[in-house]
Amino acid sequence: MISVVIIGTGNVAQNLYQAFEKSSDVAVKQVIGRNQKHLAFVNSTLLSSTNFNRIEAADVYILAVSDDAIKLVANNFKDIDGLLVHTSGATSLEAIKSAKRTGIFYPLQTFTKGKIIDFDAIPICIETTHEEDLKLLKQLGETLSKTVVEIDSEQRKTMHVAAVFVNNFTNYMYTIGAEICEEHKIDFKLLQPLIKETAAKLDTLTPMQAQTGPAKRGDQQTLHNHLQVIKDKHQRELYTLLSNAIKEKHGKKL
Repeated sequence: MISVVIIGTGNVAQNLYQAFEKSSDVAVKQVIGRNQKHLAFVNSTLLSSTNFNRIEAADVYILAVSDDAIKLVANNFKDIDGLLVHTSGATSLEAIKSAKRTGIFYPLQTFTKGKIIDFDAIPICIETTHEEDLKLLKQLGETLSKTVVEIDSEQRKTMHVAAVFVNNFTNYMYTIGAEICEEHKIDFKLLQPLIKETAAKLDTLTPMQAQTGPAKRGDQQTLHNHLQVIKDKHQRELYTLLSNAIKEKHGKKL
């Protein structure tokens, strides 16, 4: 059985705690955070702590804190014998180099406050400073997910950039769509089947193959008509920028 200590109280920390608690192969020894109220998600008060001077012994210590806090919080673990890992997609191993043994345990997924998700299909990207620690981290990842992959820091940073495009930017597009619907008194939920079908296409097609719409078709009249509907300057600029990018990618010269 692998013993872990989770450091953090945010969405990632809560999801990891809930997932590990269900695993018969992992023992959560402690959950540490700065605010006791934010540790309310921990089932047992014996496991929760705000005292960084009394850290339980464990095989793996998981820093599930904000990127800006990783280096500072890691200083509390410079004397531990266990493996210290962080869960950030954009932060290098250098941020936790104060510890003896370091690694990355990066779940490639979006985490939202109040929503507990199933780790089974979530890719977990791992990396360690010492080769001998890789086996331990892989075993830990496999207690949660069917997909555990070794990815180095440069690949992970690149993957994080790609993730911002497919997740954060895409969600912002949903926000704009919702605003346009609200402005014209249309229920945004009418678009949800379209959103789901667009994502489902990627099970069998590449994004390039799945692209549809007036920009890909070169339908200049529809593009102009849409711009007449959009009143917000920022939305018009985004529509034009994205339409031109799609036209260029698919070789449409209008």
